[in-house]
Amino acid sequence: MASLQCAVRASVVQKVSRKVIAPVVQLKSRALHTSKAVCAAAKSPSYVNVVKGPKDSLEYRLFFKQGEKVVSPWHEIPLFNHDGSLNYICEIPRETSAKMEVATKESGTPIKQDVKKGKLRFYPYNINWNYGMLPQTWEDPAHTHKVLNAAGDNDPVDVVEISSVPHESGGVYSVKPVGVYAMIDDGELDWKVIAISSDDPKAPLVNDVADVEREFPGELDKILAWFRDYKIPDGKPANRFGFENKCLSRSETLQIVQETHEAYVKLKSGARKNDKKLSLI
Repeated sequence: MASLQCAVRASVVQKVSRKVIAPVVQLKSRALHTSKAVCAAAKSPSYVNVVKGPKDSLEYRLFFKQGEKVVSPWHEIPLFNHDGSLNYICEIPRETSAKMEVATKESGTPIKQDVKKGKLRFYPYNINWNYGMLPQTWEDPAHTHKVLNAAGDNDPVDVVEISSVPHESGGVYSVKPVGVYAMIDDGELDWKVIAISSDDPKAPLVNDVADVEREFPGELDKILAWFRDYKIPDGKPANRFGFENKCLSRSETLQIVQETHEAYVKLKSGARKNDKKLSLI
């Protein structure tokens, strides 16, 4: 992992401003401050959330601030931590159904609720894991995976966090990536990184896919089934998964994280044309 970090950081330093690789900072969840499931570096400043607009409305936005400055969770929260873990931003806490997401086309990229045909989107049932995204990653829709024959979905990489404690929407957490599913949604490649909170009691025991199977029996099958089937109640076909439904290993996961981070760097630096009109601030 250390070599991966060094290589990617070197690439970032060459191509992106210092602001993109600001020192690691993490948010200690106010709602979960008594739980061991939230990771916060004691010497790092915290991100705080600022809400604009009423909850469950089209106007709702959850912004991020560092001190007095509004920061983008996609662009200004670092991906890598010094200990080899990754940061992820929780968008949807476990056992909730509102489809919240980072608004990649809005200035500051706040979290909002997804909208379809003018209506707020909800999953047909609760999601059973904490769900969010990796900052400074991007699944390039112009890049077609050679094996899967599917292009990126134009979003940051998704994270399914498997610890038992709900995370806070808008919280920034340190996680250990242990596997990844290659979901194909409407022909688009939509990676689902499986991760565990760095402070979860089982985190030291879980380092790869086989460890997840041992410590969380049946959990990977549940994740695959949930993401495969959640659109069926709305009359849509099931999602497909590449690699014969296999959850790929940690090493393969880290390679995908590296590739999508490099795609992000190209987008942010201007080396890759921003033809999808994404907000880069």
